[in-house]
Amino acid sequence: MRSVVIDGPGSIRVDTRPDPELPGADGAVVEVTATAICGSDLHFYEGDYPIADPVPLGHEAIGTVVDVGSQVNSVRVGDRVMVSSVAGCGHCAGCGTLDPIRCHSGPQIFGSGLLGGAQSELLAVPGADFQLARIPEGIVDAEALLLTDNLATGWAAALRADIPVGGTVAVIGLGAVGLCAARSALFLGAATVLGIDPVRERRERAALMGVSPAEPSTTAAAMELSDGRGVDAVIDAVGSDTTMSDALTAVRPGGTVSVVGVHDLQPFPFPALPALLRSVTLRMTTAPVQQTWPQLVPLLQSGRLSVDGIFTTEMALDDAADAYRAVAARSGDVVKVLLTP
Repeated sequence: MRSVVIDGPGSIRVDTRPDPELPGADGAVVEVTATAICGSDLHFYEGDYPIADPVPLGHEAIGTVVDVGSQVNSVRVGDRVMVSSVAGCGHCAGCGTLDPIRCHSGPQIFGSGLLGGAQSELLAVPGADFQLARIPEGIVDAEALLLTDNLATGWAAALRADIPVGGTVAVIGLGAVGLCAARSALFLGAATVLGIDPVRERRERAALMGVSPAEPSTTAAAMELSDGRGVDAVIDAVGSDTTMSDALTAVRPGGTVSVVGVHDLQPFPFPALPALLRSVTLRMTTAPVQQTWPQLVPLLQSGRLSVDGIFTTEMALDDAADAYRAVAARSGDVVKVLLTP
């Protein structure tokens, strides 16, 4: 099979690898029909994470089941499915909450070196009853692909931000996750969502979704919006030292900072005393993907929540190197790339 792999910073190639075997009696093999590049994939591409051996990349995939183990009950060969980007064992009490992050064996993420990469023609999926779900009627491919990670992450970020109805929210970073978080915040009752990104075209794209675009200075924009008090909640979809520091400064006393941006491996100098004195709540999470599906699927089917405009570009899997360069440029034209094997 063909699979996107990375050898080192900026070194992307499409490799030929052995077809994956069935990963146990509870597993399945999925023929990938669409996959995508996530902003967190750029940590490998830009050298934030060490690479000892070539890593098959990608953790977002939808496709068709081509093989199942004898213990799999929820899907069968021929089913069109979406694959949770975060995997759990599916059997423990933690997974019983539908949050793979709580898996007692420890969660794993596709395309991180532990499991196969989703940017491939075939993907071996352990714990298929937990990791896979049939693509529901009325859900188009772009929606299903976003349900595997970005929409689930943005939704979780907004839920964990303690957004008061009629409140003010600042979203830092208007990539795919930030745009999903902004739409989720509006759906959950925020009166004003401030969209902060250094790229003007991304702020303009967010404005078409009902977001109030702001210049890159997070603190100044938040203070101006709130008459100097700070916003009720900040969602950080970037996760750098700068953005997390800005978020903790821009939130009002008693407010909540919800971080879903992926940090690098360096320690973050947390401003503990100011956060303590201002009674700030800080929450950080990887999305509880499976937990979000019962909420998000009906909202998408009904049209009450939309992800139109999140995917901006479609490319062939063989053009993955060009696709990664385009995503890494962080332009206004390319926000989210869909790859087709």
